[in-house]
Amino acid sequence: RRYVAGGQCKSTAKLEGKVVIVTGANTGIGKETARDLAQRGKVIVACRDIVKAEAAATEIRAETGNQQVIVKKLDLADTKSIREFAEKFLAEEKELHILINNAGVMLCPYSKTADGFEMHLGVNHLGHFLLTFLLLERLKQSAPARIVNVSSLAHHGGRIRFHDLHGEKSYNCALAYCHSKLANVLFTRELARRLQGKSQRRVVFTANALHPGSVRSELVRHSFVMTWLWKIFSFFLKTPWEGAQTSVYCAVAEELDSVTGQYFSDCQPAYISPRGRDDETAKKLWKVSCELLGIQWD
Repeated sequence: RRYVAGGQCKSTAKLEGKVVIVTGANTGIGKETARDLAQRGKVIVACRDIVKAEAAATEIRAETGNQQVIVKKLDLADTKSIREFAEKFLAEEKELHILINNAGVMLCPYSKTADGFEMHLGVNHLGHFLLTFLLLERLKQSAPARIVNVSSLAHHGGRIRFHDLHGEKSYNCALAYCHSKLANVLFTRELARRLQGKSQRRVVFTANALHPGSVRSELVRHSFVMTWLWKIFSFFLKTPWEGAQTSVYCAVAEELDSVTGQYFSDCQPAYISPRGRDDETAKKLWKVSCELLGIQWD
């Protein structure tokens, strides 16, 4: 059980006067990440399901005594919702120090987002790509700042299929998830490269990705088989609290102040697949993502 639990974030860093956004924070590791960070500073709980988000926020406020746990509507499967969230946030908050791109979908039957993107790619990659773009200047103004992208070990099985990004020619829900998690790693790598190239002296604006581990959560709800297996082998899975430790570590650990473009698991650096280290693919994915979203991000 201790081995399965993995690493723990030992940092006691406080986030007084700082603002954090956690997407998908109404359940699972997102909720546990928000719970931990609410003991340190102000947390924006950004979720599609407002009812569940309010219930989670109420629980976190009661437990931590922090009333600065605020719910905001964010549907990553709809670029209109993402833009509305960003617009309201920028109007209400003058600073943003940590953005945790945590929300995700897994093993979905074939479907598309409101904008016609394959669901895994649209929510897990493009939604967070657009959100980060819209909030980037506020993060820069608030530096030192951090972006934390929740990826997965599944990125090892992924490929960026530029000829069929939306799975219209062939589709496998498990592979679609892997592809989207690889996109998270490549996005992090390219974002860090671009930000680092503009930094002076020391890195004050970082972007890192992570694998949370195999966690008992609602993420497998779309698959009856996986839900059944998760119940049978629950003893060998991390709890949501254990799964959130690397997210928290990447968000607050002092030793990561100048570390960027890396990939972590169990609160330590982890191996990135060769495809996840392909800079040319990362640059092409960046360009294609901008085209799909209708944005210019140089």
